Amino acid sequence: MLVHAVRAMADSRAVSLVVVVAPPDGAGEVKSLLDANAVPERTDVLVVPGGETRQESVKLGLDALPPGYDIVLVHDAARPLVPVDTVDAVVEAVRDGAPAVVPALPLADTVKQVEPAAAPGAPEPVVATPDRSLLRAVQTPQGFDRATLVRAHETVTDDVTDDASMVEQLGLTVVTVPGHEEAFKVTRPLDLVLAEAVLARRRLNDGF
Repeated sequence: MLVHAVRAMADSRAVSLVVVVAPPDGAGEVKSLLDANAVPERTDVLVVPGGETRQESVKLGLDALPPGYDIVLVHDAARPLVPVDTVDAVVEAVRDGAPAVVPALPLADTVKQVEPAAAPGAPEPVVATPDRSLLRAVQTPQGFDRATLVRAHETVTDDVTDDASMVEQLGLTVVTVPGHEEAFKVTRPLDLVLAEAVLARRRLNDGF
């Protein structure tokens, strides 16, 4: 999954450097894995040890980024199949002046807001049904003006689930671009089956 995620970023001609933030004690193993699996020669790959949390790991990746890179993409290895068109759309939106950009999809399911269950497995009372036309499922890569993302990591100390929400806390506008159904997150066994099916189709159609 990591190799595919790195290649997904490297496939974009807008990306010239991929910083891979590895587990704190696994940087050597990750570097060996990537050395054994080629990425485009025009793309450099740097492996650095991460931290204990996602937020710390992104900050360490930012700290390792050399000068001269004004746009930063933050991507999850758990989304290995994001198409290059989605990556390019995020980069273009940042180039056009957005401080933060996220790919996003409309929700197919109705969403319910609930109260926490009284006990594990107990029924949860529904308290609201948000208008799903105003909701989006957010994907990665998320794109940022580098200075904005650095300021967000220096300023926001709350535990967050994505970097765009840190920029929101600065009072800046985060915009969305269309996401893609193949940029799903692989977290469950069924997701892995779907990812393998997508790869099989790509190999058949594109020799991917």
